[in-house]
Amino acid sequence: MQPLKLVIFGAFIGLTMELLEELKWRELLQDQTPGLEELLARGPVKGYAGFDPTADSLHIGNLVPIMLLLHFQRHGHIPVVLMGGATGMIGDPSGKSQERKLLDLDEIEHNLSSQRLQLERFLDFSGVKNKAVLFNNIDWFRDMDFLSFLRNVGKHITINYMMAKDSVKSRLESGISFAEFSYQLVQGYDFYHLHKEQGVKVQMGGSDQWGNMLTGTELIRRKDGGEAHAFTAPLITKADGSKFGKSEGGNIWLDSKKTSPYKFYQYWLNTSDEDAVRYIRTFSLKDREEIESLSAEHMEEAHLRLLQKSLAEELTRRIHSEKELESAVKASTILFGNSTKDDLLSLSGEQLMEIFADVPQFAVKRSALEKGLDMADFLAEHTSILPSKGEARRMLKSNAISLNKEKVGEEKLIGSDDLLGQGIMIVQRGKKNYFLISAID
Repeated sequence: MQPLKLVIFGAFIGLTMELLEELKWRELLQDQTPGLEELLARGPVKGYAGFDPTADSLHIGNLVPIMLLLHFQRHGHIPVVLMGGATGMIGDPSGKSQERKLLDLDEIEHNLSSQRLQLERFLDFSGVKNKAVLFNNIDWFRDMDFLSFLRNVGKHITINYMMAKDSVKSRLESGISFAEFSYQLVQGYDFYHLHKEQGVKVQMGGSDQWGNMLTGTELIRRKDGGEAHAFTAPLITKADGSKFGKSEGGNIWLDSKKTSPYKFYQYWLNTSDEDAVRYIRTFSLKDREEIESLSAEHMEEAHLRLLQKSLAEELTRRIHSEKELESAVKASTILFGNSTKDDLLSLSGEQLMEIFADVPQFAVKRSALEKGLDMADFLAEHTSILPSKGEARRMLKSNAISLNKEKVGEEKLIGSDDLLGQGIMIVQRGKKNYFLISAID
C-alpha cells in the first residue's frame, strides 16, 4: 500500500492550532498539558507514541495512536514511533486487571518486525521533509544496569507520586508486581531519553496512558528543567458497552492472516448508527465538510448505511488494498445482496469457505454425488436442510431453493459438476438461509 502523501510544513502560525482543533472535532483529544498550543506554534515539533510488541500484528485498537501520529505528520510535525522492545518485556498495567504474560526475546523481536511493516502503511518514513522516524527502547535499556536505573530515574520520582496513578491504584487490591509498578518509570525514562537525545517534546496516546505520560514530563522537568508536553485521545468504546475492536472471534487485527479483509470490512459495515457517527470522524481522513455532509445524508436515510459503507471502504482500502476491498464488497454482495453463480465462480475456495464460515454446514460423500442425487433426497436425507422429503418437494415446487445461486426444481439431479472450488456447494433456502455442503471421500 502506498503511504499517504503529506503536506510539507511551512508557515506554522494557525496551522498548529488547526491540528488541535481538528483532533478535538474528530474526538481524538481529551487531555493536554498547559502550554502545548504555544509549543506547537513555534514550529515543527517531534512527538511520539509507543507500541508494545504484545502480538505480531497491530489491531484496530491501535488505530487511535496511529491516527494521532498521522494527523501530527499531516500538520507538518515530525512523528516518532517508539517500539517497546524493552517495555514489552515487562507489560503495561494500565487498563489491565491482572498481570500480563511475559514474552521471550525471540517473540518480541518477531512481533516488532511485523508491527514495523504495518506502521509503514500509515506514516511516511522517507518521502517528506518531516518524515517519520522509529526507535526501539531496547537500544537504551539493553546496557543499563539496575543500580544505574535507580540512581538516574528512581531517585527523582517519589513513591507517593507513583501510587497516585490510576494504573497503580486500580490494582492495589488484586495485587501488582514490582515489575508492573515500575512500568511508569520505564515509560517516563523513554520520554526523558527521547527528549534529551532526539529533541522529542511531545508524547501522545490513549487516555489510559495519561499518568505514565505525566511521569515522563515530570522526570524531564526534575532532571533537566526541560519543556515537555503530552496529550491523549479518549478511549474508544461502543455504544452498547461492549469493547471496541472485538468480535466473536476476538481482536480485529490489521494482519490479513489473522483477520481477513472480508471480516475486517464486515466489522465496520456492521457498526451501529450511533457508533458510525463517531468512528467516521475518528478513523476517516475525509475532511469535516465531507463528513458532516455524509452524516446528514445518513440521518435522512439510515437504512442505506452510508456512514458504515464509507468507513468500511476507506479503512479496508487503506489497510489492505483496493483489490482486497473489491473482493470484500463482492463477498458481501454474494451473502447479502443479489448475486449470480458467476460471482461464486469468481471467488477462490478459500474465500467461499470464509464467507460462509458461520452458516450451517453438511458433508456429502463424493461417490454419491458422482452417481447423482435426487434433489429432495439430498435436502432431507443426505443433509437436514429440510425436515422431510415432503417438505423438500413443497419448497422445490414453490421455487424457494437455490443451488449455487441458481433456482432448482424437483427434476434437478445434484452431482459432482455442481461443486465449486475446494469441493463445496452453496444451497440457499429462501432469501436468507444459506448452507455450505462439502464433498468428502
